[in-house]
Amino acid sequence: MRERYPSDLTDSEWSFLEPLIPGRARLGRPPKYCKRQIVNAIFYLVRSGCAWRMLPHDLPPWRICYYCFMLWKRDGIWEGIHERLRELVRLSHGKKSSNRCNYGLAKC
Repeated sequence: MRERYPSDLTDSEWSFLEPLIPGRARLGRPPKYCKRQIVNAIFYLVRSGCAWRMLPHDLPPWRICYYCFMLWKRDGIWEGIHERLRELVRLSHGKKSSNRCNYGLAKC
């Protein structure tokens, strides 16, 4: 078990994000790193401002994290997460839903 970074997701944050992150592919070998570790590594990079190649060695390898980041970017996953979070903030402040959730997220 590695030491926790300030950028790591809490259990409640992960329970919110987990259904929005794509699962593993049906074909091929099983993944060596779980999605939560990869998301934690991406959040570490974003929060710290380091380069991909400078990710700490106790996080998944930078190539895997970069690949997942770019794949999810291409597929609109990050944009969908942003829309979902924005909707929750709007509703928590008593505003109406903007009805802009069109990224295939069933929970919007």
